[in-house]
Amino acid sequence: MKKFLALLVFVLVYHFSFAQHITKADAKILRIKEDSLKKYSAKLINGITSTDRFAADSMLTRMLVRALKIPNSFYYAFDSLETISKLYAPDSTFKIFTWQMVVNDNVIRHHGAIQMRTDDGSLKLYGLIDKSAVTKNQVDTVGNNNGWIGAVYYNIVQKRSANNDYYTLLGFDENNIRSNRKIIEVLNFINGEPTFGGRYFSFEEDTVFKTSIGRYIMEYKKTDGPKLNYDPEMDMIIVEHLISESNEPTKKWTLVGDGDYEGFKWKNGKWIHVEKIFDQVTPLGKEPVPNPVRDTNGNLDESKLKGNEADSTEKPVEEKPKAVKPKTVPPKKKVKG
Repeated sequence: MKKFLALLVFVLVYHFSFAQHITKADAKILRIKEDSLKKYSAKLINGITSTDRFAADSMLTRMLVRALKIPNSFYYAFDSLETISKLYAPDSTFKIFTWQMVVNDNVIRHHGAIQMRTDDGSLKLYGLIDKSAVTKNQVDTVGNNNGWIGAVYYNIVQKRSANNDYYTLLGFDENNIRSNRKIIEVLNFINGEPTFGGRYFSFEEDTVFKTSIGRYIMEYKKTDGPKLNYDPEMDMIIVEHLISESNEPTKKWTLVGDGDYEGFKWKNGKWIHVEKIFDQVTPLGKEPVPNPVRDTNGNLDESKLKGNEADSTEKPVEEKPKAVKPKTVPPKKKVKG
């Protein structure tokens, strides 16, 4: 609770201080521009044809850049643009916009931009150019903003090592008609320029040796939704383990989450893979089971329908017989706990 309250106070102060940077006149202009952007951001998703979506994407990009040229736009939230991800870095040094455009069932294009915070409120912007379609080895490719492996980001985790800041981006990619992907991507700034990728994911503590990789890509069955996110309490990226429904692990569209979890722990400037996070195992024969209202012969046990059954996980406690007394008051209702 204390952590939650501290975080709440931080967020309120943070956003209040942001609001002080934008003049009333500029805020009014930004709200007008946001209303116009909202229409095109909706068409990105709801456009019936690819031509409609292309047109919406083009207008959205141009109008967004014009809006961001307004002084101190860095501090404006653009909250109503629900189809666009807007994330501030934890240290507020930059803000990243990402969105997707569906060309067809098998082609998804991503667009985005990194807006840097500037002392004078002027615009410093890096457009993100999705090169996923032409990048053969996406796991190990290192690129700048013009060689980006596209995704819509939903979380940023900031870590520090050797006086350098590293921003780990967690993103989602609809990929194609058979599979989705979730991507863990490390962003850092070299000489002020954004760089994506690097040997930041190590499997050095695994029982079976694997080489380190530049980014982590989880590809899985389209209709599944395995978990991948950062847990601040555990200070780890939690990743649900995948298995193939058809025993064909090389076919990524057959992979689904199995309820087991692995993850990554930041150590010495890289994310170290943890093979198994939760080690609790239910003993054989002690699995929780339902308490049926019928016995093996199909006979109904009416006492269970009245809420008098014993907890199936505990043995009933034997009590000494008590003398039966006439009831002088109504019995107390059973309180659910």
